[in-house]
Amino acid sequence: MPASKERWWLTRDSRQIVISTSPGRIYGLISDLPRMGEWSPECERVEWTGGTTAAAEGARFVGHTRGVVAAPGREFAFVTEEGGRESTVWRYRLDVVEGGTRVTESYEVRWIPAWARMLDIPTNRHRELHEAMAHTLGRLKTAAEAPDGWPGQP
Repeated sequence: MPASKERWWLTRDSRQIVISTSPGRIYGLISDLPRMGEWSPECERVEWTGGTTAAAEGARFVGHTRGVVAAPGREFAFVTEEGGRESTVWRYRLDVVEGGTRVTESYEVRWIPAWARMLDIPTNRHRELHEAMAHTLGRLKTAAEAPDGWPGQP
């Protein structure tokens, strides 16, 4: 995959990090969607809807997103909606490796409106998302490796 500065059209990308803890602990953090804003600069707030209180296949939450994969300790994914259509799939894959868990965050654009597509080039949205994934994984690593789940949080 080309480096961020060379990409200009959103299709898909991923970043990885190894976190010194179990896949179950990491899954617990990333699937607790109301906390997603603590790790991701792309997410401001998430609230479960329809009586849902935890990640599950088909669960819905505010932000025009819906859960698509909820496999504890292995994978968590959701798809955003844009104009009532599936837009971008965000996925967190968890693989046990020596020293902990390799977390791969990725996105795959299925559809975005033409006006948003035109903004990809001048804003270098790909670079922004690549940097945001690195930020998210770094904060997730800090939270997962902290004894209480997140330094300074109750």
